[in-house]
Amino acid sequence: MHDFIMAKDSELWDIICDGPYVPTKVLEELPFSMAKTSKEYTEADKKVVEKNFRAKKILVCRIGPEEYNKISTCDTAKEIWETLQKAHEGTTQVKYSKIDMITTEYELFKMRDNESIQDVHTRFTSIINELHSLGKTIPRNKLVRKILNILPSSWESKVNAITKSKDLQELTIEELIKNLKTNELKRKIDSEKREPKK
Repeated sequence: MHDFIMAKDSELWDIICDGPYVPTKVLEELPFSMAKTSKEYTEADKKVVEKNFRAKKILVCRIGPEEYNKISTCDTAKEIWETLQKAHEGTTQVKYSKIDMITTEYELFKMRDNESIQDVHTRFTSIINELHSLGKTIPRNKLVRKILNILPSSWESKVNAITKSKDLQELTIEELIKNLKTNELKRKIDSEKREPKK
């Protein structure tokens, strides 16, 4: 949602985070300013006020009917965003509990018997993306090492070859997965050659 809104207009994201702009006027007889009525808006005021409505429209158009019921009483884009955040992420305590739970899932992650490299990559990416969406980022080199460590002992020679030939600080997960898939395919072809024809 952040990226979509930033691509439309970065000022909309500021309104979602900081709240709407309220045009004010200074009263000479009082030492403070007060909100203008809509009839007193200048053209510049109108354009800035419209941004809150554009931000609201983008948020509302991107959610389903069930979500709409949660935000239908919100007046500003900021209120809508905060309501959606609480609904999806929960309170700070809930968020940290989720992070702890998913971190444990990451730490206990293993390759299953007869699981393909693609399936491992899909499950692993799902965990990493969930952590990232909650604000916890794991450095790329640690992710690469994690994948190498979860491979079964039958992959030991390939893990050793990758460890010796590649710089694990620079190796991306995509490069590693591509390398492992190639090896997996080669293993499959070799095992089919060794099996006697019926």
